[in-house]
Amino acid sequence: MAIAIDFGTSNTVIARWNPVTQQPETLNIPGLSIQQSLNPPLIPSLVYVEDASKGQVLVGQQVRDRGLDLKNDPRFFRSFKRGIGADIQGFLPEIDGQNITFEQVGQWFLSQVIEQLAPMQGGIESLVLTVPVDSFEAYRHWLGQVCQTLSVEQVRMLDEPTAAALGYGMADQEILLVIDFGGGTLDLSLVRLDKSVQSTQKPLGFLLKWGNKSLAEDSKQKVKTARVLAKAGQNLGGTDIDNWLVDYFAKTQGLVASPLTTRLAERVKIQLSSQTQASEVYFNDETFESYELELNRDSLESILKEHSFFEQLDESMSSLLQQARRQGIEVSDINAVLLVGGTVQLPAVQTWVKQYFEPEKIRCERPFEAIAQGALQLAQGVELKDFLYHSYGIRYWDRRNKCHNWHPIIKAGQPYPMSQPVELVLGASVESQPSIELIMGELGADTGGTEVYFDGDRLITRSIATGQTNVKSLNDKDGARSIAQLTPPGFPGSDRVKVRFQIDEQRFLRITVEDLLTSETLLENQLVAQLS
Repeated sequence: MAIAIDFGTSNTVIARWNPVTQQPETLNIPGLSIQQSLNPPLIPSLVYVEDASKGQVLVGQQVRDRGLDLKNDPRFFRSFKRGIGADIQGFLPEIDGQNITFEQVGQWFLSQVIEQLAPMQGGIESLVLTVPVDSFEAYRHWLGQVCQTLSVEQVRMLDEPTAAALGYGMADQEILLVIDFGGGTLDLSLVRLDKSVQSTQKPLGFLLKWGNKSLAEDSKQKVKTARVLAKAGQNLGGTDIDNWLVDYFAKTQGLVASPLTTRLAERVKIQLSSQTQASEVYFNDETFESYELELNRDSLESILKEHSFFEQLDESMSSLLQQARRQGIEVSDINAVLLVGGTVQLPAVQTWVKQYFEPEKIRCERPFEAIAQGALQLAQGVELKDFLYHSYGIRYWDRRNKCHNWHPIIKAGQPYPMSQPVELVLGASVESQPSIELIMGELGADTGGTEVYFDGDRLITRSIATGQTNVKSLNDKDGARSIAQLTPPGFPGSDRVKVRFQIDEQRFLRITVEDLLTSETLLENQLVAQLS
């Protein structure tokens, strides 16, 4: 059975390929999924740790049904996807003698979901997982490690916006803009869907795990190609809006910020997607406290403006359109705009999109299901051509500014796997130098970094306008910086080693190092493994 999982900050969606109807369908997992009439089955991305030493946890709707999401309990986790692969400022709890990480919480969540899903489907042969477009490789690497523990024969990974383009069934259109705005991230992706061609190629993509069988290797097939033309993103989502609303009610009504009031604020926000006035009332029969939250769309829009919400959206859209224009693509060339994620349901967001595009080009009828259902098409014969979102570079000493800086070696936009390696020649800098060290990093946006930190019990992400490159170091650890032991020792004034940089089909950076003096290969196709 082919399954796709859209693991989201707020909600997770699971879809399967129905072999009878030859169509994707969204799955309802009893006990885990929200029972609702207006939206498709969603699994809340929540975890409650019952016993950390034994890995016993409750996930999804199980947590809400027992009211475990309404108290300040260190065993309760929400928005944990934001912390995976990030440098957290603050402390995570120690539970049952175990030091808890967001990576562990995420693994518990996905493992529990798949464990309950597999018996329902008679086993899972093929699994496709979707990832945010601007995620660092540390997140993708973590997801790959989680997959190695699953009893699934074949696992692939696909960018969420590309999956959404396929999920909206827009293969007859050529250039699509996908705006994926969920609980934790805003992802914009411009995708070109080429017309189907006869091909014998196996589907491509970021392959995490491969058994003895390909679902599509038995016969010739029509293969659609989806090529990503431009990408932009922000660490901004519905969770931030919920927090802003709690702060607003705390300021105007003296409301105490807590998981309960955050849940009420989220409900108010959701109501304002379909009505102009919203209210939520809650009475605590133990403390006899009552809460009444009221808000209208105008007030919500004022709160969004106060937090520079639309400025951040404009920044991402401008970046994406600039990338498109460099390839000769204008706004008028974009055939359709696809909106996915819960936050796109806000009228203020839809109005913002209409400032850039004609209303008839905008599609918003499948905000929750498009990503998971589109990802299934990867298992049904969709070939993906993607490029690197981040650059890779090396650290050097900037004499002018008297600080370390980064020089790009492999730039963003490079297709992978690379057909030709990038070469760099290095020499010794001191007499009798015994080795050469090189610190490599994955380079983010040049405009600033992202800080992930705790504000009370909230996990917050915010942009930092440092004017410096945001870098995820790959090998800045003892024993990992050295790329060459020099025998005989090196001397200044001559080239000593040649370094070849390569990105493989799984997006990992590999290096080969040759000693030019001795013609000896010191490292060959070495994986720079410190991605996590």
